[in-house]
Amino acid sequence: MITTSRTETVLFTTKGQIVIPARFRREFQIEDGTKASVTVTPEGILLRPITRAYIKSLRGSLKGRGVMKAMMADRKKERDL
Repeated sequence: MITTSRTETVLFTTKGQIVIPARFRREFQIEDGTKASVTVTPEGILLRPITRAYIKSLRGSLKGRGVMKAMMADRKKERDL
């Protein structure tokens, strides 16, 4: 994880698009077609690239929380409708 803060200035297009500087794209393994989550925080807009490494880091994060049971219960309710 990156712990230092660096700032770059970018411009928004009329469509609201921006270009992320190449050094940041390399650092965060952002490739063509990479998706990102966009979150509004008290400090501004936070972009989190959804890369393979990010997805891999989530494995097992919901283990033991009963997520599967809740999902199966929801599916059963939908079938009963």
